[in-house]
Amino acid sequence: MNTAGPTEWFFDFISPFAYLQLEQFDRLPATLDIVPRPMVLGALLNHWGQKGPAEIGPKRVFTYRYALYRAQTLGITLRIPPAHPFNPIKALRLAIAMGSSLDVIRRIFRHIWHDGHEVGSPEGFAALCEAMGCRDGLADVEAQQVKDLLRANTDRAISLGVFGAPTFVLDGELFWGEDATGMLLHCLREPGWLASDEVRRVSTLPVGIQRA
Repeated sequence: MNTAGPTEWFFDFISPFAYLQLEQFDRLPATLDIVPRPMVLGALLNHWGQKGPAEIGPKRVFTYRYALYRAQTLGITLRIPPAHPFNPIKALRLAIAMGSSLDVIRRIFRHIWHDGHEVGSPEGFAALCEAMGCRDGLADVEAQQVKDLLRANTDRAISLGVFGAPTFVLDGELFWGEDATGMLLHCLREPGWLASDEVRRVSTLPVGIQRA
């Protein structure tokens, strides 16, 4: 595994697991060149024909419980906003308008998932802009170049095979989910693991049966 190039991190503010993963970035090597990519998870789900976890009743309850469990296990403050799922589009555009730095992204995530604020309503988004110190945020998120970059990030995610959030993409390999952080670290320490015989075997298993 060649780690000379950047490591893309695809995320959506709608995901509590993206927040939990970001809060663990201090576990990653300082030499890792992380390029954040705000994207629209809903567009990915539509592309792959998937339902989101919150669209399946029992899975929705489990997802919130598991997110809370992970947060408590990791010692990370998590306060789920008052309604979920919510519309994350403007928050994603705001991150792009403000430069998509990890600092900006972290502050937005913490506003939502640490402090428990909603950002889907006009009032909630205006409060986010105020908290971020972005006086022109309401106008900035309507700029065509901002919209185009969010779409380009989402299209790139699809082209790379990304199917969920959060996802690291390193050398074309996908590491999906907060709980795959350890797998990414393992592959950085053991660069030959993905090329090992058993990993190669399970990566090319034939499909035994398909649903009609």
